[in-house]
Amino acid sequence: MFEGFTDERVDVGEVELRVRYAGQGPPVLLVHGHPRTGSTWHRVAPRLVERGFTVVCPDMRGYGQSGKAPIRADHSQQSKRAVAGDLVRLMSALGHPTFSLVGHDRGCYVALRLALDHPGTVDRLVVMDGVPISEALARCDATFAREWYHWFFFAQPSTPERVINADPDAWYANVRPDRMGAENYRETHAAIHDENTVRAMLEDYRAGLGVDREHEEADRRAGRTVRCPTLYLWSARDDMERLYGDPVAVWRPWVDDLRGEPIDSGHHVAEENPDALTAALTRFLTPAGS
Repeated sequence: MFEGFTDERVDVGEVELRVRYAGQGPPVLLVHGHPRTGSTWHRVAPRLVERGFTVVCPDMRGYGQSGKAPIRADHSQQSKRAVAGDLVRLMSALGHPTFSLVGHDRGCYVALRLALDHPGTVDRLVVMDGVPISEALARCDATFAREWYHWFFFAQPSTPERVINADPDAWYANVRPDRMGAENYRETHAAIHDENTVRAMLEDYRAGLGVDREHEEADRRAGRTVRCPTLYLWSARDDMERLYGDPVAVWRPWVDDLRGEPIDSGHHVAEENPDALTAALTRFLTPAGS
């Protein structure tokens, strides 16, 4: 994976982040979801480098081989605001004060927070396979509660750790080498078998139902929106349309300049349909006149 990429640890203050990067050209930060690491982008990142971008693929704090912050009572050490701050400092350390930003799954919540908290840093934003946390919770019905029960299970104290760590392979049954690629599988498999990583990933969800929701609701009251051009991508064989009808409509109040399109894929689109995803990202992220 990631042939020709630099692989290093960067100190961003409270934690060190594991990051891989390569390329020459406009910088693009790719932010993974749960329970993946930056390795989920291994089929997309080299393609973007070939198309002229500088590509940065970190493990978010708490995930993969990145540092785990001390846990706070309100779980804010794993808030999207804290993770977004890490990523801004990471990109600055790599020489990219402004950049395009792509976030998938839990990473899309981080990407939204980064664009809202640091509007001057994001040239273009891509959010994938999610809607703002506060919007999902406001629309929570029996279908959501049944199929996304893990949001509420993960928020409980201690029990989720005990359940997952008893048999991580059974819990994360979609972590399979035939779908992910062997090296990506090994990296993700190691992460889900690390008890500190499992707890940090659960803290992501605990923050989601608390401080992250509060931050989003404060944004709506203040009328804050994402100012940069934004693309929403969703996996056509996932559940976004079934849960939300038109997911682009859910995003519209949050974004000044929004477009959206589906991709023929299941949820882990970077692994399942990297060609289509790379094409969509290239069209949207290529600077005008290039």
